[in-house]
Formats: sequence, structure tokens, C-alpha cells
Amino acid sequence: MKLTKLLRATALIGSAFIWSAGAGAGETTRQQDAAANADAHVVKFQQIRNATIKLNYAGTTFLVDPMLAAKGAYKGFEGTERSHLRNPLIDLPMPVSEVLKADAIVLTHLHDDHWDQAARNLVPRDMTIFTQNAEDAAAVQSDGFTDVRVLTEAGSVFNGTRLYKTGGKHGTDQMYAVPQLGKILGEAMGIVFQRSGHQTTYVVGDTVWNQHVDRALAQYKPDVIVLNTGYAKVNGFNESIIMGKDDMLRAYQVMPKAKIVAIHMDTVNHAMLSRTELRAFIDEKKLEKQRALVPNDGESYGF
Repeated sequence: MKLTKLLRATALIGSAFIWSAGAGAGETTRQQDAAANADAHVVKFQQIRNATIKLNYAGTTFLVDPMLAAKGAYKGFEGTERSHLRNPLIDLPMPVSEVLKADAIVLTHLHDDHWDQAARNLVPRDMTIFTQNAEDAAAVQSDGFTDVRVLTEAGSVFNGTRLYKTGGKHGTDQMYAVPQLGKILGEAMGIVFQRSGHQTTYVVGDTVWNQHVDRALAQYKPDVIVLNTGYAKVNGFNESIIMGKDDMLRAYQVMPKAKIVAIHMDTVNHAMLSRTELRAFIDEKKLEKQRALVPNDGESYGF
């Protein structure tokens, strides 16, 4: 009898152990599934160089404003600060082949520091490319690209992610009052990226702060704001043609829940604000480092 009871007890313990182990394995699987699901909803950002960035939504990668030339390939921009320097001032942080691993390209405008000759030569001709208007689309198509689409304020969907065009102005009203300069500055857009379950991301583009920026912030309430903060200057004007450190502070204050990512620095001759200076400004103003972000070339974040 004692032996029988002992065997039954042992069997019960063994069954309990197997059930417990199975429950543990099931719990682990559920945790892994939850982690994988959470990762699938992370917006992955990577700073490449200058205004060239990558955004990944649910496995779809958007390459924005590719400038792909080697260091010193071009003359400095005529009529701008430090035009004796050759652009780009630095090399890419990775091979071009790595930069071009993308599903679509978005061009905020066609200035050479956003869509250079190297990019026009190296980007595959069948790559999907989004532009700000029909004029830019025609220019891109003239180089042999076959899948060129125009973004609008109504939005376009690509692989489940919706892209909205936003407005901007690539300089001050005083600059645009000079016809020749206004023509050179031209038009430039921003883009809002949205997808269910993902952080809304607003790439502001080459613009000064104006009513277009205010409208986009109020309408989309972005979780992530990418600012071109290089404070690029043309000769004869005290103001910049894009944003700077004060604009980063303004975005930080206006959108207190958003993360602000500063780019478009240390790469072209007329960008007068460096990362070092901006980081010192962030320290001076005691901004939270988790919200005021200044990525190095090649650095990545997950939002």
C-alpha cells in the first residue's frame, strides 16, 4: 500500500510539473509574441547625412532627400556663407549600397544637398519616388525614373503608410522679395508620415518657422518632429533660409509631448549651426535629452 501511494504521488507531481512547464513555455511564447508585436509598431529613424534620413514603418523603408556624393565632390553654393568650402564637407557614414536599401524615396525639393547628381546616377530607375509637385516630378522623370508620384495635402498611401504633403517657405519674405533669390530658393515641402499604431512623424523640411508649420503641428499633432536646424545662410541677409537652435526650442515648447530630432548640420558649406553648438544650447536651456535629440551620422532611434 505504501508503495502504491508513493507511485501515485510521484505521478501527480510529474503531471503537475509537466503542466507547469507547459504553462511557462506558453507564457514565454506570449511574451515573445507581445515583444515582436511591439517592435513591429516601432518607427525606426536613422540619420544618414545632412537632410538624408531613413524612416521605417512596419518593414517599409522611406529614404528622404538622398545626397550621396563623396566628400568634396561639388563646389560650395555660390552666394552663400563659406562658399569656398567644397560639399559635402564629410563622407557618408556607410556604403551607398546600404543607404539605397529602401522601398521608396521622398524628395522635399530638388536642391543639390537633397537630390544631388550622385543620387540621380545611383538610384535605381524603377524606384518609387515622391515629389512635392508636377514640376519636380517632370524633372525627376526626365532623368529616366519611371515611378514618380506627386504628394498632396490629401495624402497618398504606400504599403499601408500614409504620407501627407505640408507647406513651408525656404527663407524669409524679404528673401523672396528679391526675384533672383526667390527663384533659387523655390518651393520645398514637409511630409507627415502616419500609420495606425505608429508614432506620427513630421519631417518639416527646408523652411523657416511660419504659419504652414503651425498648421501642420495643430492638424497632425506629431509624436516625432524632424527639424532641419543647420541655420543655412545666404550672403546679404542676417536670417537663415532654414531653421536653427531657437526653432528647436520653440518646437520643444509648443509640442511638449513630442520628440524633436535635429538634422541638416555639419555637411554643407552654408549650414552655420553645428551639432556641438546645438548640444551646448540644449544643455544651456536644460532640455530633456530624451526629447531633444541630435543624432550623429549613421545613428538610429526607435520611436
